[in-house]
Amino acid sequence: MTDVGSPRVALAFDSAGLACSVAVSLGEEVVAEEQVGTMHGQAEALLSLVDRVMRKAGQMAAALDLVVATVGPGSFTGIRVGLAAAHGIALATGARLLGVTSFDAVAVRAARNDWPKGQALLVALESRREDLYVQFFDPHGNALGEPAVIMPFLFRETVAAMVGANPLLIAGDAAQRAAAALEQRPDTAILEESAPSAVGALRAGLRLLRRGNAAEALRPLYLRPPDVTLPEIPQKPSRARL
Repeated sequence: MTDVGSPRVALAFDSAGLACSVAVSLGEEVVAEEQVGTMHGQAEALLSLVDRVMRKAGQMAAALDLVVATVGPGSFTGIRVGLAAAHGIALATGARLLGVTSFDAVAVRAARNDWPKGQALLVALESRREDLYVQFFDPHGNALGEPAVIMPFLFRETVAAMVGANPLLIAGDAAQRAAAALEQRPDTAILEESAPSAVGALRAGLRLLRRGNAAEALRPLYLRPPDVTLPEIPQKPSRARL
């Protein structure tokens, strides 16, 4: 398979966010997809979900040409589980492996869901804290700046700096929270049901292939250090030399 054109059979999954989802496509057509809501237990849910969706699509693992996984941001455990599963499946089947961000997975679906022309896009994702993960996109779906972690009280000045007074569409699983922080801003709309998903990841991966700029390495996108850190190991006092 080359960068140009679509793989015959592609598998995509997302386990970084508030749900775990899997999708399979034949060419450009999504033929099977499934999602389960889970904030924990991605390791238990993902592989059984992959098996179920592959069976629903009528495909064997050996037929896979491409595996796409979201690289974050999101749950540290979910990201690690997803990337480990992606590497394992690609290694076992010989399929090509691609990673896409959760932001790209939302943006590419927004572009396919009547994203009004002329509007900038703000993708806002849940961090499970007070702040939000955000990234801006232009009306063509190209990223405006790097992903960031922003507190809601900074949203107004951030939006003004990025898009000025231009119309704004907000998408992602934290779209409602982001919109609430911009309550009185005119020309702001919310794209409903636009959380990151395997279908979005699949579309984003196929777009990377068409554009010929798909990176080979999967690197997790962590926008903050983990909540849990390993305890420090106390050092034994050195024995004084006599």
